[in-house]
Amino acid sequence: MEQIAFKMQLLPGHAAEYKRRHDEISSELCTLLRDAGISDYSIFLDEETNILFAVLRRRDGHRTDELPHAEVMQRWWHSMADIMVVQADLAPVQRGLVPVFHME
Repeated sequence: MEQIAFKMQLLPGHAAEYKRRHDEISSELCTLLRDAGISDYSIFLDEETNILFAVLRRRDGHRTDELPHAEVMQRWWHSMADIMVVQADLAPVQRGLVPVFHME
């Protein structure tokens, strides 16, 4: 099991809407993520900077590289593009974070 962390950028003034959309996340999208090998996925918001910090675990043999091609993921990205910093294909801009400490 691999743990990864990354950050994304929320546009100012959209914290409540971002949370609302995640509260209503489709079971279809959650199933897609699980089927790709993702588990224990959390996103945190730094309210001072609007930076979103995400951490997830993915199993060996994960298929996360297939997610951008899934129609469900495309719909999700489209629905979130108006409140986040995104790339041309509407995927959120993600910056990987370097692990420096972990305690179990």
